[in-house]
Amino acid sequence: SMGGLVACSGRDQPPQAGAGKPASAPAVGVVVLTTESQTLRTELPGRMAAFQSADIRPQVNGILQKRLFTEGALVKAGQPLYQVDPATYEAAQSSAQAALARARAAARTAQVNARRNAELVEIDAISRQVFDESQAAVQQTQADVAVAQAALDTARIHMRYTRIVAPISGRIGLSAVTAGALVTANQTNALTTIVQLD
Repeated sequence: SMGGLVACSGRDQPPQAGAGKPASAPAVGVVVLTTESQTLRTELPGRMAAFQSADIRPQVNGILQKRLFTEGALVKAGQPLYQVDPATYEAAQSSAQAALARARAAARTAQVNARRNAELVEIDAISRQVFDESQAAVQQTQADVAVAQAALDTARIHMRYTRIVAPISGRIGLSAVTAGALVTANQTNALTTIVQLD
């Protein structure tokens, strides 16, 4: 086996320092690598868009009595925001209740007459025409009751709409109206806006 190789390039080279002595080992540095988590943060300008937004408009006509919220505050769905003067709507609801009571009374009277006439026609005490008219009166008065009930339901809905409530939860903006303002059903200008920034 060969112990080593020696090379000579020529005679003109000066002898190297330390020739004939063993070369010392070079100094070596040791670096230990470990894995670590590093958080990188970048701040960029951007725009925030509302997840949901609702313009608040009245559904009935009237004079605004009160604003029931603090501008810029967080509101919850169903929270009252404005109160429209309910006086005319209370009167309409009372009138519709009275009309329904009158229609029901007329319907009861028509049913009593129809039952009595059904017995009388069997013994030929009244004509068939009188009997038929009493049956028609029952149907007419039942229809009148249904119309009166629908009118009462409408009056109750209008009464409920005098209190304007938040349709969604979120941050409410500035109020465009103050107490004493006349508002109209489904007006173009919103009273205020609620935005939800989830």
